Amino acid sequence: MAHHSTPSSQKALMMELKSLQEQPVEGFRIGLVEESDLYNWEVAIFGPPNTLYEGGYFKSHIKFPIDYPYSPPTFRFLTKMWHPNIYENGDVCISILHPPVDDPQSGELPSERTILLSVISLLNEPNTFSPANVDASVMFRKWRDSKGKDKEYSEIIRKQVVSTVAEAERDGVKVPTTLAEYCVQTRVPSQASSSDLLYDDLYDDDMEEEEEDDEDEEENDMESGGEAGGTSGGEGGVTTRCYDDDQEDSGNEDS
Repeated sequence: MAHHSTPSSQKALMMELKSLQEQPVEGFRIGLVEESDLYNWEVAIFGPPNTLYEGGYFKSHIKFPIDYPYSPPTFRFLTKMWHPNIYENGDVCISILHPPVDDPQSGELPSERTILLSVISLLNEPNTFSPANVDASVMFRKWRDSKGKDKEYSEIIRKQVVSTVAEAERDGVKVPTTLAEYCVQTRVPSQASSSDLLYDDLYDDDMEEEEEDDEDEEENDMESGGEAGGTSGGEGGVTTRCYDDDQEDSGNEDS
């Protein structure tokens, strides 16, 4: 019987989304742009305490390709950002979002958790050697080298932060401003969420595929037994079952 298998990228993303919701990354809120689309995530980033971004609420999208994790996602800020490594359209320029130069298909890329941590680290520690925004890079270096005496860069960032307060209120979000609030604890959802339901659907699909494969194997074994004169048992009746690689690969790479 013909059946459609679930793409391995979809399974990997579902597992990672579930992991991120149960064991959140500090400073982020993760969800799907649309409940039925695992390839587009919405991400809210909270500015880390004791930095220029403290109290900020920055919205962004992560878009994953169909061949993820062998091709990297794109990360785009929806909130207007002034930063050395963020383009005017909001795209983030960071090495972790680029495939290996020597061999783009050489292996799996860093996990979503690693990407999120890299982006939030980049906010406060820009890479000024290969800037996406040259003017912001020059301004940041003046601020850093003057040890904060040149305030042009810091004033722009603080204005950005203040401008996000209204949007956080509209979304009903309380932005953490202290380390105690910022540091999250592992939680287990109290009730089934949309991602849980989607995960269950994918799991059911996999189980149906396995059952169909088992039925096909049993039919083949019976036919083989008949052709061999009806003998059963012994080594001739042993069937070795091979599972798909994507059945074993949960998509949870260590970060």
